Amino acid sequence: MKSQVYLIPSVIDESATQTIPAYVIGAIKQCQVIFAENERTARRFLKSICKEIIIDEYEWFTIHKAEDEMIHTFRQKISAEKNIAIISEAGCPGIADPGQILIAIAQEMNADVKPLVGPSSILLALMASGMNGQQFEFVGYLPIDSLERNKSIISLEISSQKKNSTQIFIETPYRNNQLLETLLKTCKITTKICIAAELTSVNEYVKTKSVADWKKEKMDFHKKPVIFLLYAGV
Repeated sequence: MKSQVYLIPSVIDESATQTIPAYVIGAIKQCQVIFAENERTARRFLKSICKEIIIDEYEWFTIHKAEDEMIHTFRQKISAEKNIAIISEAGCPGIADPGQILIAIAQEMNADVKPLVGPSSILLALMASGMNGQQFEFVGYLPIDSLERNKSIISLEISSQKKNSTQIFIETPYRNNQLLETLLKTCKITTKICIAAELTSVNEYVKTKSVADWKKEKMDFHKKPVIFLLYAGV
C-alpha cells in the first residue's frame, strides 16, 4: 500500500475554525506522521478543530529544521508506507509555503498526494478584489531596498498593463504602511490597489480603489496580516 500524503489546510485566523471543512479531521486521523511548519501552532490548531485528537500519538517533525535531515526522514516515512500530514503555518501547504519541498519529494516517490480544501489568503483576496481572476501572478515579497522596491513596483505595473493581469504580493506586517505609501507614490493614479487585511477574522477588511482614491484615505495596517493586489490592466 502506498503512502498517502495529506495536505492539511490550517486557519488564517486562529478563531476561524469554521473555515476548516469537517473532512480534514478524518484525514488527520488516518495519518501517523505530521510535518509542520511550526509544531507548537500546529498542535494548537489540531486541538482547536478536534478535541478527540491525541496529539502525542503522532510522530512530529518541523519542516524548517535541518533541511537535509528532514528530507531524509520524509523519504524514510514514505518508503515505510506511512500516512503523512503536511501542515502549513497558515493557509494551504505548498502555496507560498516551505511544504512545497516535501510535496515535490512525495510526487517524485510516487506517493498519493491529497490536497484538501481550506482557506488560502491569496485566493480569498483575489476572489474579493474584483480584479482579473483569469490572469494573475503571486510574486511573494518585494525587495526591501527602496530603489529595488520602486523598480519592482514599476515592473509589476507594466506587466499588469501589458498582460491584463493581477499582481499579488505580501509584506512583513510591520512594513505594511511603508509599502502602501510607496505604492501610492510610485503607481499611476488610475492603477487599482486592493488591500485584503485580517482575512477570515471578525475584523476582515477587503477594499479595492484606484491610487487616486487611496490617497484620500487615512489608513493604518501596521502589524496586520495583509495581501496586496495591483491591477493596471484595461
